[in-house]
Amino acid sequence: MAYFENIHKIQFEGQKSKNPLAFKYYNPSEKINGKTMEELLRFSVAYWHTFTADGTDPFGAGTMVRPWDRFSGLDLAKARVEAAFELFEKLDVPYFAFHDVDIAPEGSTLRETNQNLDVIVSMIKDYMKTSKTKLLWNTINAFTNPRYVHGAATTNNADVFAYAAASVKKGLEVGKELGAENYVFWGGREGYETLLNTDLKLEQDNLARFLQLAVDYAKEINFDAQFLIEPKPKEPTKHQYDFDVATSLSFLQNYNLQDHFKFNIEANHATLAGHTFEHELRVARINGMLGSVDANQGDPLIGWDTDEFPTDLYSTTLAMYEILQNGGLGKGGLNFDSKVRRASFEPEDLFHAHIAGMDAFAIGLKVANKLIEDKVLEDVVADRYSSFSDGIGLEIVEGKADLKRLEEYALGLGEIKNKSGRQERLKAVVNQYLLETLSGSL
Repeated sequence: MAYFENIHKIQFEGQKSKNPLAFKYYNPSEKINGKTMEELLRFSVAYWHTFTADGTDPFGAGTMVRPWDRFSGLDLAKARVEAAFELFEKLDVPYFAFHDVDIAPEGSTLRETNQNLDVIVSMIKDYMKTSKTKLLWNTINAFTNPRYVHGAATTNNADVFAYAAASVKKGLEVGKELGAENYVFWGGREGYETLLNTDLKLEQDNLARFLQLAVDYAKEINFDAQFLIEPKPKEPTKHQYDFDVATSLSFLQNYNLQDHFKFNIEANHATLAGHTFEHELRVARINGMLGSVDANQGDPLIGWDTDEFPTDLYSTTLAMYEILQNGGLGKGGLNFDSKVRRASFEPEDLFHAHIAGMDAFAIGLKVANKLIEDKVLEDVVADRYSSFSDGIGLEIVEGKADLKRLEEYALGLGEIKNKSGRQERLKAVVNQYLLETLSGSL
């Protein structure tokens, strides 16, 4: 059965096209430095926002019109699989991602939940046999059910810890069965509301134990997916332990887990932490920890996680700059952890939204690649830090200058002169490259 019967396969028609159901900039077969856009961008559809979200918000009921919602229970789950692979084919995306409860309904017991998962996983596996779309990553939802009111791995209730661990065991088995290239850990409720009733050290120790158990079991079953931590500072808990990349990296290093994990970085989570998207990507990249990306954006006027589809070209350009400098995303990808707005409730809007995001990152890819080719930013940075390439600066970098040597040097200095950072000029240059790309001259 067709759920998007009025939508044909989305084609690349170029930037002059007026067809709203066509790519203007994303040409999957176009090559950039020997690799196609499809290979470099590795787009993924998020199952939860696309097929299960109904538009509910704290102030109103769901608004989404979805042709599969006439079903319920396992029948609804099966209909969503059918709709999902139809959308994957028509968007021609290489990947998708899901939580366990996205694809199958929870039962009254863990055993029943696992039985439901087995039914739907088998169905997904059959669809994947004839589909190009692969599983970028899977994970478990250890935050929605009331059992996780005090957390999952960081709960005060050992029964809940055990339940969450058993769910992860099943998630790892599902990931292996479906050939997932990554497995994500997002600690939605791994944090605290008040220190008045919190054993901070026990909670963090238990979180580390939980992650180590997953590492050990993955080895046991020969599941070679890349493990990813997804940082987020707040919402739903007031303070989450995986606040940002730097905090999470410190946690991993403290518990000797850094060799087993990389980061899945979400743009909207970066802004909630008070950082730019490119900052979080840079911190992960320079530490060899950039694994994958949840591609979305927030609203600067709203202080929570709005998960909008990415359309900010400046942001996608700077993001792709970091990704290209990283040598790509390896096993990772650009997963659209994004939802259509509550007022964009028709099925067709799902296509408009993904097209907008894919085109935005295609533009960012082309501009970032040209910036790197022309060494626009690299030359500026090299010149700005040139004082560390010889003389006393080189002595500092090579560890040859102690405090006595630095005092001796400083006492002989006259007036110290600095150079302008020329931030405005650099922003203008990025804008120039963007506009040249949009005009078709790059």
